[in-house]
Amino acid sequence: MVFAMLIVLPYIYVYQTFLESHAYDLLADSEKQLYDIMETLTQPFVGSDPENELDAIKGTTWSGNFFGFMISDPLAGLGQFAAGLSMHQPLLLAILIPVLLTLLFGRFYCGWICPAIFLYELNTNIRMMLKRMGLRVGSKGISLNLKYYVLALGVLLSGFFGTVFFASIYPPAIIGRELFYAIALGGFSSGLVFFILTLLFDLLVARRGFCRYLCPGGALYSLLGRYRVLRIQRIVAECNDCAKCNAVCELGLDPLNDGFGQECNNCTACIAICPTDGLEFKFQIKDIAAQGPGHLGKKYLYPSAEDQAAQVE
Repeated sequence: MVFAMLIVLPYIYVYQTFLESHAYDLLADSEKQLYDIMETLTQPFVGSDPENELDAIKGTTWSGNFFGFMISDPLAGLGQFAAGLSMHQPLLLAILIPVLLTLLFGRFYCGWICPAIFLYELNTNIRMMLKRMGLRVGSKGISLNLKYYVLALGVLLSGFFGTVFFASIYPPAIIGRELFYAIALGGFSSGLVFFILTLLFDLLVARRGFCRYLCPGGALYSLLGRYRVLRIQRIVAECNDCAKCNAVCELGLDPLNDGFGQECNNCTACIAICPTDGLEFKFQIKDIAAQGPGHLGKKYLYPSAEDQAAQVE
């Protein structure tokens, strides 16, 4: 839905320029067709002043206006602060809602809203197809801390050059910008090349590599959501140790052994795939310690002598 919104908004912008020009008869045939389609789609939602009423939703996932509420990505606010050593009050208010929601729900932006995730998930399907064809795909293990260094470097570069460096390397910002350029302006920028490189990085170096190891936004959201209130937890009594939760986790976490941590984006993939409904959301400010083997699994039902001794202890 978010990705679709980023496609629709540039078309609305083009339609508004047609409305403001009052020159329908001068439009090319393709432009007239676009005008008619957008008029039909938007008419139920606007009154007598569509030029202004269609401004109710504007922008991208980087920064936008939603029915009078200005909302910006916290990374945009951090970059602006680093570049100018000050925070414009409207921008501070614009990042307040995403920050509060992240403190409650953790890295939910990465799991539910980021438009780049839609393309990265499609890219994961391509990985699977290549593996089935016998082709090698990248599975390198890199330190999860690397993205925090990227975040810190971005702050330093923004301060040194006086510009928001993150906008050039942050996939959600790139996706929104490139879709606008393609639809409204008929072209692309170098940002598209960078995003394609991130897709190749995921294919050739590491599964969901950019999100795991390089994304500065993911780093910031992980830090903000470290003590989130809503967490996924394993129900040990319902777990059969099948490990499907680990296999499906795009971020390489360890739900089977209660290893979620601040990297978890609450995407619910592990919940959805669990055959015994052994995972659920809990309101708790920290993860529980490892609970041991699942009570429906062979290791718990038929423990070895060593496991029996450990259970007694």
